[in-house]
Amino acid sequence: MINSRFRNKNILITGAGSGMGKATALRLAAEGAQLALLGRQQEPLEQVAIEVQAFGTKASVLSCDISSHESLTHSMKKIQNNFGHLDGVFANAGILGEFTPTLNASFTQLDQLISTNLKGTLATIQQAIPMMSTGSIVVNASWTASAVMPGTGAYAATKGALLSLIKVLAIEQGPSNIRINSISPGIILTPMAEEVLDPELSSKLANQSALKRNGTPEDICGTVAWLLSDDAAFVTGQDIIIDGGFTIGGVRL
Repeated sequence: MINSRFRNKNILITGAGSGMGKATALRLAAEGAQLALLGRQQEPLEQVAIEVQAFGTKASVLSCDISSHESLTHSMKKIQNNFGHLDGVFANAGILGEFTPTLNASFTQLDQLISTNLKGTLATIQQAIPMMSTGSIVVNASWTASAVMPGTGAYAATKGALLSLIKVLAIEQGPSNIRINSISPGIILTPMAEEVLDPELSSKLANQSALKRNGTPEDICGTVAWLLSDDAAFVTGQDIIIDGGFTIGGVRL
């Protein structure tokens, strides 16, 4: 075990079946966390649970679509029954939608993005906080909320809203010693991202970063673990960009 920062800590991870959610689950399990794993597909969650349990810790699997109030409420009741309380949340679940020029954006698709990325994330936090007497919440935002990639207007709008949301929540929940922060990952090669990135575009994006590569879920989970841990006990209301220097600007020669 790396260390025991999360021994006897109960952590909820949404979107836990793959990508950054899965990587974070394994990182936290290695540090002793007991995990509630939420996601839309049962089978990937069960595979993650098997890997988590190999660390000798507990994993509870809950099939849930956070855009559905009924589904989320049902899952949260099960979490309360199984764990009693929560010490942390990684609100990671989200959807990309279709990348298209903003003037062509479908309002049907925008509604779907808002339902999951914004309303679903807020609902997750609203239902988790009553189970927390103290602790930390980390929201997965996006570099597109503070920089620009053509075609991502609708998606970026939902992520920008999350950046505003975490600041307000941080002030409101500060007196309860519940910290709220976000991460803004850059180009991270998750299964969801790889569905929209062809090899040529992926290579161009990698060359744009200071580190000359795209990120992996394992590049993200250490920062999430830090924000969830007591090592970040005086950090709240902040967004941390994890992008390999993709958005820092400057001339690329």
